[in-house]
Amino acid sequence: MKKKDYHLHDPTWCLGCGIYGVFSSLKATALSLRMKPEEIVIVTGIGCHGRLNNYFRSYGFHSLHGRALPVATGVKLANVRLSVITVSGDGDAYSIGLSHFIHAVRRNVDLTYIVINNMIFALTQGQTSPTSRMGVISVSMPFGSKELPLDGPRLAFASGGTFIARGFSGTPKQLRHLFEQGLRHKGFSLIDVLSPCVTHNKINTYDWYRKNTYDIGQKQGYDPENRHMAEQVLKGEEKMALGLLYKEERPSYEDLLLPGKKPLLQSRLTIDRKEQERILKKFE
Repeated sequence: MKKKDYHLHDPTWCLGCGIYGVFSSLKATALSLRMKPEEIVIVTGIGCHGRLNNYFRSYGFHSLHGRALPVATGVKLANVRLSVITVSGDGDAYSIGLSHFIHAVRRNVDLTYIVINNMIFALTQGQTSPTSRMGVISVSMPFGSKELPLDGPRLAFASGGTFIARGFSGTPKQLRHLFEQGLRHKGFSLIDVLSPCVTHNKINTYDWYRKNTYDIGQKQGYDPENRHMAEQVLKGEEKMALGLLYKEERPSYEDLLLPGKKPLLQSRLTIDRKEQERILKKFE
């Protein structure tokens, strides 16, 4: 396999869009892990990111707004041997899809969730999103946002997340390493990707992110498996930390749920007459 083997079509995002970095890093990750296209399923939601599975050579499912995670969960339970990658924007993940996000995290479904976070509703022309900073002026908030921003990694930590990372589409090498670690992790992996929208967000630019982030790997003594350390970083600092923020090992949802650890498509889900009668007898 070569990197170009994962390239299906040339993207049509705005020139300079951060999603190009995500797309490139995802192809490099698939190559590094020697993943076969037929073993990958990319589930997307509604937003600019939703075109990604049109360009990446693999199986794909373009779901409804905010419903990427339920679809991805169903795919994973049906066939646990597939590598299921879910891609959302900050609106798709943290607004209309917020409840699905929390429940997928706490269940620890073995999915890799890439959230392309540009702090704005990009596809619908630049409205304030759940991750927009307070005071930001947009077409939907002309006098400035009056709402505190939602922090996806911090929410995932509070919901029992087992792999929480933050990347930046302007540093594709680091992003590739995070994608690789997330795909290797057995359980729910959140990678929140800070990604500039060059058309509608003139505040959170590439330069702004470079000035307002730092690499957690450069923090002396930091251990992502130390819950107390991770909690302190996720509470909020002057700059946002990039890298693997927290990791722990816990049984995945499908390991606990599936009979005999087999995919549903290979499991015997029917019951014979005697078993049916035994169950019904309990309700007499």
